[in-house]
Amino acid sequence: MSNDVMLVDAQDVQIGVCDKREAHLGVGRLHRAFSVHLIDSQGRHLLQRRAAGKMLWSGFWSNACCSHPAPGEIIEDAAHRRLREELGVRAACRALYSFEYHARFGSIGAEHELCHVLVAHSDAVVSPDADEVSEIKWLTRAEISAQLSASEAQFTPWFRMQWRRLLSDYPSFDTPALHSL
Repeated sequence: MSNDVMLVDAQDVQIGVCDKREAHLGVGRLHRAFSVHLIDSQGRHLLQRRAAGKMLWSGFWSNACCSHPAPGEIIEDAAHRRLREELGVRAACRALYSFEYHARFGSIGAEHELCHVLVAHSDAVVSPDADEVSEIKWLTRAEISAQLSASEAQFTPWFRMQWRRLLSDYPSFDTPALHSL
């Protein structure tokens, strides 16, 4: 796959293409991204610890899968592809909402993304790619909320933002019956 990301404007209209690394240097350049929340039939959410080799937020906990669609690739296809590549899971994804955020990671770089948030449901065995994921765990909604409240918790900023909105605007997003696709 391409190592390029799609640069977009605030309305998610593509305005160019940029090398993924360059898009994350300095203050970052606004580009299209997605985050998938994977939920099993017991209502537990898969969290992943980002691999040590990640440029930004390595070792931090986040939702199941975060990435960028390749130029010309639609979000749902990219999300399905990355779930398979990163976690070995085949699951259909359902779009919930999108939002723009900007988060700096010290002097290394930043995320400036128009992020599409999706949900997927699966009980498949997870086989993480070690280049992407160093550890996984399945947690309930209450367990995640409790961990996010701990001051020492190391979670990615986009996950924190998404979790708050999912709980407030999508109170039943993790109900298994809603994810039968």
